[in-house]
Amino acid sequence: MKLQLYVPDGRYAPWIEGFAEALPEAQCLTWEDSQGQAADYAVVWRPPLEMLRGRTDLKAVFNLGAGVDGILRLRDTAPDALPAGVPIVRLDDAGMAAQMGEYVTAAVLRYFRKLDAYDAQERAGTWKFLKPHRRADFTVGVMGIGALGAHIARTLAGFGFPVRGWSRSPKAVDGVQSFHGTDGQGAFLDGIKVLVNVLPLTPETEDIIDTALLYRLAKGAYVVNVARGQHLVEADLLAAVQDGQIAGATLDVFRTEPLPAEHPFWQEPRITITPHISALTLREDSIAQIAGKIRLLAAGKPIAGVVDLGRGY
Repeated sequence: MKLQLYVPDGRYAPWIEGFAEALPEAQCLTWEDSQGQAADYAVVWRPPLEMLRGRTDLKAVFNLGAGVDGILRLRDTAPDALPAGVPIVRLDDAGMAAQMGEYVTAAVLRYFRKLDAYDAQERAGTWKFLKPHRRADFTVGVMGIGALGAHIARTLAGFGFPVRGWSRSPKAVDGVQSFHGTDGQGAFLDGIKVLVNVLPLTPETEDIIDTALLYRLAKGAYVVNVARGQHLVEADLLAAVQDGQIAGATLDVFRTEPLPAEHPFWQEPRITITPHISALTLREDSIAQIAGKIRLLAAGKPIAGVVDLGRGY
């Protein structure tokens, strides 16, 4: 069995060592060292077009993350960019849900408890009580309630917040009021105090957080984006913050990463910026999950996480 590995940063050694331990029956080679050779499986993060284009040897392509837009974007480049009939498999969780739940919860609680405002008062040497938010009116909306979004929604509901979830198709999450589809989007957005975006990036969801959406939220709402930068129309958010419709935002993803030094977000104190760290890929967990799925495939058994190429996730 042969695995072909591609990671953009070129740090292959820990991955190769991990697969050697978790899947000793497999030979793991880097894409750079094995170009032109046949392989059984590709394990990739944002692979180059030439790695997958026209391949007929692969049995599956494993993506080192939950979001597969880094693979599916290749279809815009060439009609045969993806191997025909070969399943694309995303990570189900691999430790990302807990991390993302922590990150989003911290951002929501920071806004709920007005800690940014108290920080500003501290810097100004001001001792002043601020009227707290009323929990019953502090509705949090989570866009995208797949494995990661559902965990986030349940975590926030555990703090006593009214939580809504919105997805493309009907989904049920305990303690969460669920909405779905275009028809349910308006009711989902109406009056939300915090909007959390965990949607997959597809042609339908690109630029979804725009002026029209932001002004459906409650006055002074807060935005948390941990999905993809392309979901957000950045100029629209900046204008809504400066207009007072949006109180602020915590953003972990951007259209251009690293965020350019001249980007206006850096100069807006009400926007908190982190460098795409809300849910880091945990190498050991990811390797164990992929190795387990390869063994299931080799035994002719079904696996979870196979991407619906028509839906994009």
